Amino acid sequence: MKYRYMGKSGLKVSRVCLGTMTFGQENWGCDKQTSIKIVDKFLDYGGNFIDTADMYGKGLSEKYVGEAIKGKRDKVVLATKCYFPMGDTPTSKGLSRKHIIEACEASLRRLNTDYIDLYQTHGPDYRTPLDETMRTLDDLVRQGKVRYIGCSNLHAWQIVKANCISARFGLEKYISAQHLYNLILRDVEREILPAVSDQGMGLICWSPLASGMLTGKYERADIPTSGTRMAHRAEFDIPRYWHARGFKIVDAVKEEAKKLDWTPAQIALAWLLYNKTISAVIIGTRAIEQITDTIAVGDLDLPEEAWERLNNVVPFEHGYPMSWFELVKKQIYNDIEF
Repeated sequence: MKYRYMGKSGLKVSRVCLGTMTFGQENWGCDKQTSIKIVDKFLDYGGNFIDTADMYGKGLSEKYVGEAIKGKRDKVVLATKCYFPMGDTPTSKGLSRKHIIEACEASLRRLNTDYIDLYQTHGPDYRTPLDETMRTLDDLVRQGKVRYIGCSNLHAWQIVKANCISARFGLEKYISAQHLYNLILRDVEREILPAVSDQGMGLICWSPLASGMLTGKYERADIPTSGTRMAHRAEFDIPRYWHARGFKIVDAVKEEAKKLDWTPAQIALAWLLYNKTISAVIIGTRAIEQITDTIAVGDLDLPEEAWERLNNVVPFEHGYPMSWFELVKKQIYNDIEF
């Protein structure tokens, strides 16, 4: 397993991160025994980065992870998140000082640990001032309950503003951003990826296989097969991936897989890891047999020509203002290399 630093921080993580959203999910997830076996397999392979959240399985994911890493805590970079409702009270959600502190303490209890390596805000809270959120996260670091802080699903301007607030007041900065990114859905390339790079942060990719589309297991049809993860999450994933452009990209991934004698999943993950701003890709599974394929990409590097071909299967349009800049950049940089 190869490792990368999380941005410009000193935190070293495996390029493949074990996502645990399936742990404790009744319909499309796995039970405690299977969850523990999956964690053991991941650690045996050399992975050290495990990601969860308080709302996964209504807290069961954190409990299962806590049991799985018992006696192995020093081998794990443990990440979790707060933001979503974890109770019926008005204050049991969001990124207020009250909720963050209560959510962190609850996660520590479920995970059965004294500290969280990477504590992430799971989404934007438009009503809580960012300085309140960043000061609270800084307090958790100073108290020793959290080692590093990260964010997830924020706009680029929110990422930069949060870190500017921290810089101004001497607080801890976000070292990571966890966002949806794969070969089919590349929206983060417009603003978020440049912001993360500018801030010296590491990007963590969730849904890097497009909910299984990029494994090549789905055939063209009006709707996905009943019982699959895509079918369970049809409301979210069909608009994202289930279209002609998505299947065109899947076909290209399959073609590259044949050329390199890799699996389609390995190709799709390696395409993301080609970019060094990506610190890790999150893989999720509900069966121990599925993890062997995807975790192997931790040792694989995609050749440049393969990355280039996949990058151009369906050219990604960055839109304005990048389209404007492409038209005028020669006038500004005509006398220097760019």
